[in-house]
Amino acid sequence: MPELSEAEAANRLMRLAKEIARHDRLYHDRDEPEISDAQYDVLVRENRELEEHFPNLARADSPSKRLGAAPTSALAKVAHARPMLSLENAFSDEEIRDFVGRVRRFLSLPADEPVALTAEPKIDGLSCSLRYENGELVLAATRGDGGVGEDVTANVRTIGDIPQSLLRSPRAKSRGVGAEERVSTLLDTNGSEVPRILEIRGEVYMSKADFAALNERQEAAGGKIFANPRNAAAGSLRQKDASVTAARPLRFLAHGWGEMSEPLAATQFDAMQRIAGFGLPVADLLRRFETIDDLLGHYAAIEHARADLPFDIDGVVYKVDRLDWQERLGQVARAPRWGLAHKFPAEKAETTLEAIDIQVGRTGKLTPVGRLKPVGVGGVMVANVTLHNRDEIVRLGLRIGDRVRIQRAGDVIPQVVENLTRDEARADYLFPDHCPDCGSEAIAEEGEVDVRCTGGLVCPAQRIERLKHFVSRGALDIEGLGEKTIVEFVELGWLHSPADIFRLKQHRAELLGREGWKEKSVDNLLAAIEAKREPNPARFLFGLGIRHVGTVTAKDLLRCFGTVQALRKAATGESGQAELAGVEGVGPVVAEALVDFFHGEHNREALDDLLFEVRPQPFQSQAKQTEWTGKTIVFTGTLETMSRDEAKAQAERLGARAAGSVSVKTDLVVAGPGAGSKLKNAEELGVRIVSEQEWALIVAEA
Repeated sequence: MPELSEAEAANRLMRLAKEIARHDRLYHDRDEPEISDAQYDVLVRENRELEEHFPNLARADSPSKRLGAAPTSALAKVAHARPMLSLENAFSDEEIRDFVGRVRRFLSLPADEPVALTAEPKIDGLSCSLRYENGELVLAATRGDGGVGEDVTANVRTIGDIPQSLLRSPRAKSRGVGAEERVSTLLDTNGSEVPRILEIRGEVYMSKADFAALNERQEAAGGKIFANPRNAAAGSLRQKDASVTAARPLRFLAHGWGEMSEPLAATQFDAMQRIAGFGLPVADLLRRFETIDDLLGHYAAIEHARADLPFDIDGVVYKVDRLDWQERLGQVARAPRWGLAHKFPAEKAETTLEAIDIQVGRTGKLTPVGRLKPVGVGGVMVANVTLHNRDEIVRLGLRIGDRVRIQRAGDVIPQVVENLTRDEARADYLFPDHCPDCGSEAIAEEGEVDVRCTGGLVCPAQRIERLKHFVSRGALDIEGLGEKTIVEFVELGWLHSPADIFRLKQHRAELLGREGWKEKSVDNLLAAIEAKREPNPARFLFGLGIRHVGTVTAKDLLRCFGTVQALRKAATGESGQAELAGVEGVGPVVAEALVDFFHGEHNREALDDLLFEVRPQPFQSQAKQTEWTGKTIVFTGTLETMSRDEAKAQAERLGARAAGSVSVKTDLVVAGPGAGSKLKNAEELGVRIVSEQEWALIVAEA
């Protein structure tokens, strides 16, 4: 690690925390990872090493101690009876020897006492816990952040590998430990005694063959194409509709347990055999070893067989076999001392970068994609790599024609890890400063690496998302114009920009002839559109989709300028950015976004076209003149009688401004149950604090 000052280390730790948190959300919550597991491990390891070198900078919520990500989906939340821990990672044989040495020292074992360890493939799936009571499956949950997961019981009941009942199970799955005859012996030996409470933990996964077949069906049906089997399994399990899960080929592999009313065995290996006897699949390659050399030999054998296994794995998991030793070893932070994941090295290959294409995402982000001379990596032919952003191309010094080394870890899209010919004379690659789809300027805001198209209202790549936003509840709120209808009209060529919405009446006759459209539904839609010809100006401004301009900021801007036309004039003036940044509630980031938007010729033309169809009303404040006029109010904690938006609206009607953070300029804090740091800051600053009930009296008396 390079020498860093404490200030530099603090800054790096802050950046790492943000980056790791973003990747946690992408992986655990959205099932859309942007980097490989190996690259993620590098970030976490750097974070841990910095904290070890600068212990006073270590935080309680450090990414090194965090498990996954808190669930944010619509599924019900479930608290785990025992935390679902993660495992520390190792990448070399020497680290494995160090691990065994630490176990010996912690347990004070004599030199001649063997440390038996189990070894099994580390399957790349979605962690899941199955709770059985009196032999019956009563609850299934994802890992979430380790303490709280998502209730997926109904979905798990559709997975054929998972028995609904462990009582009198005729035999274990044939994919379990060993052959059926061995399983029958286990059942006979253990009898039908199943612990009253038994929480089985393992991975929900999708086999490689099933994944390929699923993507073929998805492509044929025009559905979502999954990036890899892990994403497909996670997205399939976390469905609100269990029938969707049932249609997906999910499987399960057990690797441990959580809460139990009684022990299964004295060792890890024997306990897993008993779990197999209950009818739950356990890895065929699970083994027990007493020497490190034998353990590492099994690791090498699994790595060699990796490409031929029916499911994706990214390493081998080792666990201390004796359960009484596991109990003594305990855990640190997010991981047990008795377990370790020995990761496989990333698979690499060399090839030629033949082209760099720019893809424009639905939010306007320009993402460079490298087109390669196809090369085999780990049994897969790779022809494309993500280059992430403009800075990554510069960092690697990439030019078309360069010889590059690529890396593939798991099935996440491969990365370029090295430019092998960066010293050769070759023309530099110039990242586009205009959108390849619509020709609008493409810029990166200060402090950001992503380059984005500014042609939001006219860019074809952003069209559907922009139109959805324009008609959404917070914007013009046009009833009947949902995503499905917008997509249909775009495909018909009727919608290109927001102004086209108000010209849909020209297509009434054609629409009546389409399947699913009756006269009443057509007339209702057209009437809903006509009703928005004179929209609320703040909703209209928000609907334009200008970056960083939310509903509150839109009101702040119009409270100052009165109309969208006046705001546009200010933004395009000589001192526009400074004038905008001076508006209460508007800072330099929002001001820059406004100037960029109104600077784009395409946006101005689209806005002129839209204003030909609609006439936003001048902004009129609904606020009274009260003792709270001009004051700043902060709402924190859980509001039990109203939503946060309703509370902010009440504050605005009193002439006050609802802010998101507490400062010396805050005049009042309304605190509900669960209020945290904002309440503490208010107490330290001596800001007046009231309850939700007291706030209701203030509103009633104003």
